[in-house]
Amino acid sequence: MVDGDYENRMFSSNEDVWEVIDLIIEETKELNEMKNESFDIAASIQSQLPFFACQNILLDKEIQQDIERYVYCENFKTPAYPGCYDEQPALWVAKSYIIKKSLNRIQNKAIEDGK
Repeated sequence: MVDGDYENRMFSSNEDVWEVIDLIIEETKELNEMKNESFDIAASIQSQLPFFACQNILLDKEIQQDIERYVYCENFKTPAYPGCYDEQPALWVAKSYIIKKSLNRIQNKAIEDGK
């Protein structure tokens, strides 16, 4: 809602979709701060996305490769890059925590849906 009214938007490009995703991120962060909540930003996007776009908009070849690498490393208990934890690229470490959190959320939701 904008100023108490629902806003109508015309989407003509992927950038238009990403603008709304950015608004959802901002709104979730503000709500978490104002109400001392801890709503998950990815879950907020995932739950609202079907109302204005196809989820395929979020598919990215690089991200898919990161997920594949993460799953491979988990399954075969091997580091993503040569060396120990201290030698892993900081960006990869950050990505791996995001992927792990997302996969755990999906697994927990599947368990809840199965009850």
